[in-house]
Amino acid sequence: MNYPTINGNEYLQRVNALRTEMAKRNVDVVVGFSNLLEIAIVRYYCGFAPVNESSAIVIPADGEVIVCSGQASFDYCEVQNALPGSRMAILPEIGEVSGFEYDTEGQLDFTELFEQLKAANPGIKRIGFIGRLIFPSIIMDKLRKVFPNAEIVDFDDVHYEQRIRKSPAEIEILKTNWDMVSQMFENVVPRIQVGMTERHIEGMFEAEMMSLGAESYVQAFAPMVATGEKNSYISMCRNTLRQIKESEIINLAAGVCYEGYNGIICSPLVLGEIPQKIKDAVMCAYDALNYASAKMVPGTPCDVVLNAYTEYLTKYGYIDYCPYGSLHSTGMLECEAPIFSVDNKRVIEENMAICIDAYFKGMEWGSFRIEDCYLITDKGAKRMTTYNDKAVPKIFK
Repeated sequence: MNYPTINGNEYLQRVNALRTEMAKRNVDVVVGFSNLLEIAIVRYYCGFAPVNESSAIVIPADGEVIVCSGQASFDYCEVQNALPGSRMAILPEIGEVSGFEYDTEGQLDFTELFEQLKAANPGIKRIGFIGRLIFPSIIMDKLRKVFPNAEIVDFDDVHYEQRIRKSPAEIEILKTNWDMVSQMFENVVPRIQVGMTERHIEGMFEAEMMSLGAESYVQAFAPMVATGEKNSYISMCRNTLRQIKESEIINLAAGVCYEGYNGIICSPLVLGEIPQKIKDAVMCAYDALNYASAKMVPGTPCDVVLNAYTEYLTKYGYIDYCPYGSLHSTGMLECEAPIFSVDNKRVIEENMAICIDAYFKGMEWGSFRIEDCYLITDKGAKRMTTYNDKAVPKIFK
């Protein structure tokens, strides 16, 4: 398996691309914040993602970028930060959430950091921030205190728009993730047996992904093993000690994280004799996903894809079990903004990485999801996670 990495020049290109957008909007500095829910905002520009702490990055229109770490992860930041010409700072406001205090030499607080920024850039009038759902009030309050006359604007949409079209280096890393998660399913699923608990199977996935070279499971969630009529109904869940049985639906959802990027597969499974109702529903979902994904050609509005999916389910009588037809960007998070919807009619473009999933919910025997990752090429969508294409027809047809 190939294990590519992102080099410093790529991070510098990303910072410069953001600065181009800053100039268009007359923004003098951008402050980005990451925690464990959205660990990628800071990592996208420098390669650093902390352990057990949050992080931040300060990107002025000109001059050095400041990569901000808590106390416990600062040594790791020194190793992981790959942005040329940047400097690092230790800030207790993004340290361990318990408020544990370190007596670390050279640390600042954000008031002091912003005062330094103001002294080096006295003309700051407009400030962008990234992380609207997670940006801490303690940092925002200090930003407003140091820059009382500056306009502070939401820069999330600019940031996520930057991430939606993948660079050649990103595509190579995503290919590694997609190969890894496909191999993981191929290795783990045949070993699943009646009587195993959901948590046992979760452990099998985690052990396999580490042996294949992943740094962790997908950032959005740990492997989910939702079984039987009741547990499979839940879209997002924590696994239980429930033992799986023959002839019942098992909903497997697992992904890997490598170099900060994610690959995901969701796949149904039944052990033993498979009831015909389950076979029919799974194959309809699989065929609907293939029918819709075939329309993901560059230049196509996404509503064409989403409407094709719902029209297919309507034709075969399953539309009442479809809470939504999901089409979303993927990359440094399993599910990244901006969303593709019938209303916004975003256009499919080359070098996008997109997940599409068929989610059937609330049948009398349970629920399931089929989800795969696609790369948009100049000719159309290429399914990059290969397990479902091999396994679903073999098991359920």
